[in-house]
Parts: sequence; structure tokens; C-alpha cells
Amino acid sequence: MPNSAATHTPPAKRGRPGYDQHSVLRISVDVFNKHGYEATSMGILAEHLGISKSAIYHHVPSKEDLLRLALEEALGDLENVLTLEGATSGAPDARLEFVLRETIAVLVDRLPFVTLLLRLRGNTEMERDALARRRAFDSTITKLVSTAQKDGTLRADIAAATITRLLFGTINSIVEWYKPGGHLSAKKLADDVIAMSFQGLRR
Repeated sequence: MPNSAATHTPPAKRGRPGYDQHSVLRISVDVFNKHGYEATSMGILAEHLGISKSAIYHHVPSKEDLLRLALEEALGDLENVLTLEGATSGAPDARLEFVLRETIAVLVDRLPFVTLLLRLRGNTEMERDALARRRAFDSTITKLVSTAQKDGTLRADIAAATITRLLFGTINSIVEWYKPGGHLSAKKLADDVIAMSFQGLRR
């Protein structure tokens, strides 16, 4: 006789078939971006997902946990850029260009998640922690700009922090207008941003 534990069939998940945690997360992030995180209730999420609220809790314990997972999708990949060989070796201006290209690649690949990150207001401890990680990322870029200025590859008449803000002001604005899958590829987008920025920065 077969072992009953081995042949036991788990109960079917409630709601639409095919949902896993990541698909729930992706749809939830789209809803957060549309309505605002604070204004989005679990009831609104359930309506957009077409499942019950209890079915959402099967995947995540809370709305805050959805936010945590979403922010890690964005911040984890951005922070990983700084550990890649192109960001840690070579001439400072080449390292800066590499980081900017890879940042744009992450933004395009994780567009909804980065959009959510950029719209945080810092109203909760989790949001404030995410904003602190963003500032640490920006600080690393500022140090890289400063190093490139000192070795003479970037112009030094503009403060390094100002350059960082201007560069990321441009890059971050991409979330407001870029449509993945259109005629403008992620690579061409990065080429255009680098060309526009570095023509005015390199000496």
C-alpha cells in the first residue's frame, strides 16, 4: 500500500491559478505605482489580482512585506552594480560610465520596482531605510566622480555632488516616460544618456 503522506495532494490554492509570490508582487507593485502605496489597501490589491484577501496572505504576510520585497528587487540589483568588476577596476571615468550604464540596465529591467523606490516619501521605517540605502549608493557615485576629477579625466569646475544629482536626475526621470519594448532599446537609451552627459563632463 502506498505511503499516504507521499501521495497526499495539497489543497488547491484559492484564487486564479498560476499565481506565485513573484506574480502577486509584480501586479501589486503596478497597483502601488498607480494608486500610491499608502492609498492601496489589501482589498484594492485583491480586486486587481482577482483573488480574495486571504489568498494574498497565502503568498505574503502583509502589505508591508510586499513593499519590502519590491524594494529589494530594486535596491539589491542597484547595489550589486557597485560590486561588479567594471565598477571596481580601471580608470575612474570608465568605472563611472560602467556604473551609469548598468544602473540604466537595472532601471529598465526592474522598471516598476525602481519607479516605486523613487516615489517613496519616507513615511515608515522601511521606507526610510530604503532611502538611506539610496543615499549610500549616490554617495559612492559622488566619490567616484570626485576621484575622476582629481585624476583629470572629468572637469573639476562643477562640484562632484552636483554632477551626481544632475546625472541621476536625468537617469531617474526615465521611469516617467520610458516604455520597454518600444523602438528605443535599453542599450541605445544608455548610449544616449552617456553621450549627452559625458560630452559635457570629460576634459
